Amino acid sequence: MSNHHPLLDVEKIDTDIESYLIDIGEIFRAFRDHDSGCISFGVAIEGGRWFVKHSDVPIAIQRLRQAIHLNSIVRHKALPRLRHSFETDDGFSVVYDWVDGECLRPAFPPEVHPRDRFRALPSDEIIAALDVIYDAHLLIAGHGFIAQDFYDGCIIYDFEKKTIHLCDFDHYHSGPFVNEVGRLFGSSRLMAPEEFQRGEQIDQTTNVFTLGRTAFVLLGDATDSKAAWKGTDAMWSVVKKATNADRTLRHQSVRDFVEDWRSAIVIQQ
Repeated sequence: MSNHHPLLDVEKIDTDIESYLIDIGEIFRAFRDHDSGCISFGVAIEGGRWFVKHSDVPIAIQRLRQAIHLNSIVRHKALPRLRHSFETDDGFSVVYDWVDGECLRPAFPPEVHPRDRFRALPSDEIIAALDVIYDAHLLIAGHGFIAQDFYDGCIIYDFEKKTIHLCDFDHYHSGPFVNEVGRLFGSSRLMAPEEFQRGEQIDQTTNVFTLGRTAFVLLGDATDSKAAWKGTDAMWSVVKKATNADRTLRHQSVRDFVEDWRSAIVIQQ
């Protein structure tokens, strides 16, 4: 009897990815509205559940391979485990463990959405989730990677278990780089000024801005208004520094930011 797994052991398929997944299991979720050139599926096979991300666009395939590089190095409880990758007749697919939860990506038109539910949670629960986000990026930065295109749509939150996972690392770089295109990929709500300016350095100081903006989005109303802020004044001051338009006035590394943020939480307690 063969122990060959039709998803985790396959090296190449000679059909399109969706037809193959239907043939070997059950597709229980489909994500077709990516603007990245990818499509994704939640698929149940032989008692297990997996997340399969596929592209037939060369630049998107290159980014999927970048994500493989990061996931082969960085291990964190908030990062779904990368299990496998394989070629298809028209592209490339990667396979991750499926994680339960709801994506905090904003909904259009406005409606009762997981992000709104998340922002309505008690502040200590939001702060705990933010700490996981920051801890993951502290580890990512420690391995030399620079985050790009991180926003609330990369956050999956399980409201029942109060656990958080992060996804979509296709645009993370293996080191600092120069912005050669002008506006980079990402949500403008969380992007640093240098991510819009050709010739600017993109590095950990840029990531500090994004992580600070993440707090304003999840613990406030996406502005730096103190009236909407659910944290303390000390925490607000840390995030305000992190999101300074002048990069020389921000924390100069992810570690500096995270340590400052955690000190502010201790003050709160």
